[in-house]
Amino acid sequence: MPSLGWIRSALFVPGNRPDRIDKAIKTKADVVIIDLEDAVPVSEKAAARKIVAEKPGSISAHKVIVRTNGIGTPFFKDDLEAVLVPGIKGLIIPKVDDEASISRLHEQMCAIELQRSMPTTPVIIMVESAKAVVNIHRIACFRPSPARLLSFAFGAADYTYDLGISISEDGRELIYPRSRLVVASRAAELPAPLDTPYMENLKDMQALEKDALRAKQLGLGGKLCLHPNQIEIVNRIFSPSAAEVQLARKIVEVFEEAHKNGVGVIQMDGKFIDKPVFERAKQILASGRSDSL
Repeated sequence: MPSLGWIRSALFVPGNRPDRIDKAIKTKADVVIIDLEDAVPVSEKAAARKIVAEKPGSISAHKVIVRTNGIGTPFFKDDLEAVLVPGIKGLIIPKVDDEASISRLHEQMCAIELQRSMPTTPVIIMVESAKAVVNIHRIACFRPSPARLLSFAFGAADYTYDLGISISEDGRELIYPRSRLVVASRAAELPAPLDTPYMENLKDMQALEKDALRAKQLGLGGKLCLHPNQIEIVNRIFSPSAAEVQLARKIVEVFEEAHKNGVGVIQMDGKFIDKPVFERAKQILASGRSDSL
């Protein structure tokens, strides 16, 4: 299955606005998501589908994926037929609640890919309901052949609507679903999930930064973005800082030297360094990417 690589930022752009699609692919977002779902009114679904169907060939050099409408909607079948074409890098599927939905999706996609002589198209699943959060581990471990599930993304707006609650300034009501997504992804050996977009005030960059930092601390690997002005902050937050990279290099060097001398646990600048800390330092260095450097 093709990989989309490391995703820190994924920028949504309405599928019925070709001018915005062209602008979006010129941003520094790691992935651009052309949206056929929430950003497109029902009256324009068919027109948007046609626009998106013509795009993959002309933007095949960019990491562009498409968010379809939900599997249970009357729009999904036509979405899939229109956008699952050679050149597409992946799909993001909203409102998936259980593994049965994944099974049906996989069968439908396999049939189209076979007919069009296409490779397996990776899929990011959006988790947006209480039922999906409860079922997340089973969804993560459902592995049809060939493999298709790339990772998860969290949708807090629909999740909080489902629970009949509001998103607070400190996001405490999102700790459980965020954490559950992270743990299930790790247990299933999937990449860290993408966090919900910050929607409360698109002009409040400090609030965005705090929200992204909370998500990163819980283990999410990147964040969905609704506006290009969110990309720089999100890329910075989800990249190792220059200081983190420098410390990681020092830990690796000191620990490896100690290991050669038969020492398995050391202190460095007053900090306890053992194998898990050493392995985490190697993870930081292996990311090979820091916008701060």
